[in-house]
Amino acid sequence: MKKVLLMAVAAMAAMISGCSAKSTAAAQETAETVTADSIATVYYIKDITPDNLVKIYKALGREAKGNNVAVKISTGESNKTNHLRPELIEPLMKAVNGTIVECNTAYAGNRNSTEAHLKAAEEHGYTKIAKVDIMDADGDSVLPINGEYLQIDHDIVGKHFFDYDFLIVLSHFKGHQMGGFGGALKNVAIGIASSAGKTWIHTAGKTANVDSIWGNIAEQDHFLEAMADANKAVINHMGDKILYINVANNLSIDCDCNGNPAAPEMADLGILASLDPVALDKASVDMVFNSNDPGKQHLIERINQMHGTHTIDAAEKLGLGTQKYKIITLE
Repeated sequence: MKKVLLMAVAAMAAMISGCSAKSTAAAQETAETVTADSIATVYYIKDITPDNLVKIYKALGREAKGNNVAVKISTGESNKTNHLRPELIEPLMKAVNGTIVECNTAYAGNRNSTEAHLKAAEEHGYTKIAKVDIMDADGDSVLPINGEYLQIDHDIVGKHFFDYDFLIVLSHFKGHQMGGFGGALKNVAIGIASSAGKTWIHTAGKTANVDSIWGNIAEQDHFLEAMADANKAVINHMGDKILYINVANNLSIDCDCNGNPAAPEMADLGILASLDPVALDKASVDMVFNSNDPGKQHLIERINQMHGTHTIDAAEKLGLGTQKYKIITLE
């Protein structure tokens, strides 16, 4: 394969409570695009249902418009993984007339080729509810990072990424064996990167040769910073044609790329959504840390062990959002 060359604010003050929205219409009035100098709005709803997933999307007040709406999920490595089930996301897919988008993995498994990946998507029920597009099926393209970057000066994404007018980042929030946790920022960085792009990020720009990934894995914080860089490339490209939803259920310490993940040890938390990916992932992590559930221990250990919150810090440093947020609870 061809090579491509080259916590401070609001930490434990996590949630501003008591800000309930009595209706979706009321929530829409407060939806806003945020900067690092403002307080971001994160919407929250406790019950994880198909209707509530649509409700929280509408609360954001940013309609998914365009001829081609991409919904980025993880299709899951096996039937044992905790990926978002088709029956949960189907009403949202229909509401936005969306296409499920993915890219092939950079490791040997059930999704490292387009043929195998589409087969996995079919087996997991996704092809029954929407069109599924493996965005690097026809190769990849370089997406530049304009301005400041930390580790990589460009991203490598699936070629089909440029076919889409709007992007919904629909993430299963959980632990992750390499990133500490997986949420919106990881779903954008690794999920939209082609298999070569995943290699590029994991090696912090040493190589895009998938066959060389494991001998060139970057120092942990450099990998997390490269994820932030990749987010900047995608977010700059999409502008305001993007929104983010985290579904915090089946909270294993392992990601959906693990075909045999550890069983979840804490209860589901709910659905969170924002126009700011930094605030959304910060709120999701805070909700784990501030939970009264004793089962949170192992997930917190995984996040801390892998320096997971460094991705949030790096993304904020790059101007992709703010860690200052308020929670609006939808009833």
